[in-house]
Amino acid sequence: MHKEARIGYEVIEARKPFYRILYVQVLIGVMLGVLTGHFWPEFGAALKPFGDGFVKLVKMMIAPIVFCTIVSGINSISDSREVGRTLVKSMALFYLLTVLALLAGLMAVSLIQPGAGMHVSVATLDPSVAAKFTKQAAATGFADFMLHIIPHSFFGAFADGEVLPVLLVSILIAFGLSRAGDQGVAVTKAVASFSHVLFVSFGFIMKLAPLGAFGAMAFTVGRYGVRSIGSLGLLILTFYIACSVFVVVVLGTLARLNGFSLWKTIRYFREELLIVLGTSSSEPALPGALRKLEQLGCRKGVSGLVLPMGYSFNLDGSAIYLTLSSIFIAQACDINLSWGQIAAMLGLMLLTSKGAAGVTGSGFVALVATLTVMPDLPVTAVALLVGIDRFMSEARALTSMISNCVAAITVSLWENACDREVLARELGQSGALQAPAGAGIREATVAEDKSWIATTRSAA
Repeated sequence: MHKEARIGYEVIEARKPFYRILYVQVLIGVMLGVLTGHFWPEFGAALKPFGDGFVKLVKMMIAPIVFCTIVSGINSISDSREVGRTLVKSMALFYLLTVLALLAGLMAVSLIQPGAGMHVSVATLDPSVAAKFTKQAAATGFADFMLHIIPHSFFGAFADGEVLPVLLVSILIAFGLSRAGDQGVAVTKAVASFSHVLFVSFGFIMKLAPLGAFGAMAFTVGRYGVRSIGSLGLLILTFYIACSVFVVVVLGTLARLNGFSLWKTIRYFREELLIVLGTSSSEPALPGALRKLEQLGCRKGVSGLVLPMGYSFNLDGSAIYLTLSSIFIAQACDINLSWGQIAAMLGLMLLTSKGAAGVTGSGFVALVATLTVMPDLPVTAVALLVGIDRFMSEARALTSMISNCVAAITVSLWENACDREVLARELGQSGALQAPAGAGIREATVAEDKSWIATTRSAA
């Protein structure tokens, strides 16, 4: 039944006019937004509510979707130790990628030196710019960060809309259901049914994605304009180069070592990536990415756990931004940092880069949090970056999104929780992927998961 539904869906997609395909509509929305913001800047800036409204609609669905996905996914795993292995492997991979992302930003800014020769006087900078973000970016220690994961109440995790508290509640409920026996069967079925309804409802919301991308891009170009780039254009170029190198070299190597293609993975998630580009936020792409990971053959119990974790622990785009912006400020203000100071800064950024929401401006807030406790760099210097931050947020969100998708597939393969034949077929590769020596292939996901994937596709 699943194959027939899938074939039917693909036939319908093939017959669709190109202008009815979602990623084409989003791309058109982005281009129209750029043109509107450029030629009618005041009108374009006034369209901000369209982008904000779409992101708020999506955020409304994030917490329950993550909860249902993780609960039903973990509950389907017979061996609870697999969850622990998945968490350990995911965190190890996330921190490795974060370290490499920090180094990528450091290398790019050190080689290109976009701030050299600016000779900015700290006394001339406006301290009110940083003051607006200082309270929001109050630096916390590791203990405070861990305590922040625990919500004030069960429903408080959903009310705040933060991924980490929802993740904690989901894992606890999933383990509770796995131990409840027959008493938990009704709850398990209810969660599965509610998950189905959520994804179908989300399909309706995604029809507004072109409008959201149009409004967000029109605001960005209309409010800031290309002229705001000015002399900081080299910094933006440096950042985009660093992100591109990280994606091509680091993520490309990771994908190649695990037997799948980075480029075909990017193409497979093109709709989600275009939405991220248009809205400057990775959150609207989370539900769609979860669905597509299952279509790639990844078990929901693993991919549904890794991807939401990555939204807080694997923000590689923000990590690149942190080192690049910090060293740029040092170059612009003629501050010489020793290698010891740089090493201490990198260690601090391993903490400040975690836990930030995948929304517009989170990287800037993390930068303020870093500089607040760095006596060597003036926090007031973030005023240099305010005018161009919006142009850098797209690259931050795109880099983090690609990294999280690759990481989710990689961990699924490590856990033998991904059907390599399905992965190869979905990515359009010829032949089955070659599994590493000793790696086994698990059974395909349960029929219930397959049926809701087909239903969700037809609804979307």
